[in-house]
Amino acid sequence: MPHRAPASRHLNTTGLALDDTTAALILARAAAAQARARRRLPRPTPTPTASTSTSTSAGPTARQRRGAAAEAQAARYLERHGLRILARNLRWQGGEIDLVAADGATLVFVEVRLRAGASHGGARASIGPQKIRRIVRTAARFLDRLGRAHFGGRLPACRFDVIGIENGRLHWIRAAFTALDAGAP
Repeated sequence: MPHRAPASRHLNTTGLALDDTTAALILARAAAAQARARRRLPRPTPTPTASTSTSTSAGPTARQRRGAAAEAQAARYLERHGLRILARNLRWQGGEIDLVAADGATLVFVEVRLRAGASHGGARASIGPQKIRRIVRTAARFLDRLGRAHFGGRLPACRFDVIGIENGRLHWIRAAFTALDAGAP
């Protein structure tokens, strides 16, 4: 069994220890704010939305309906396993987080992947570096708001999970990746 080094801890301005993922999310958010300031772009005002339809037709496509059903199945599964669903489909600048949940004192960002089979590596393998960067960037954007609303104003420990639904079977991959996998400082 390979030895895994304990997660390092960082101190924030209040002197509280933060785990690597939370610290990386905070640093990613600060870097994005500095980049916006350099470009002199107005600060975006994202609105969390539950809408998954991007088509101009009257209703969602078959693919969107399957995706929404998979997300609903994943949310029910997480709730049965003791997590509390806090938000669904948080979107910001090209990134989306399917589900946000609380697992005790941990804020969990969940990517749901629906696959016909695992022939191409399965759910986790379908999430490449660019998708991880978008998820982490979106999570960093909502971290403060979620902390204030659900964790008494403090920044919670964070985790990125993946729920893969392959051939009708659900697989929950806890801590599937970290903010450090996204290349965050």
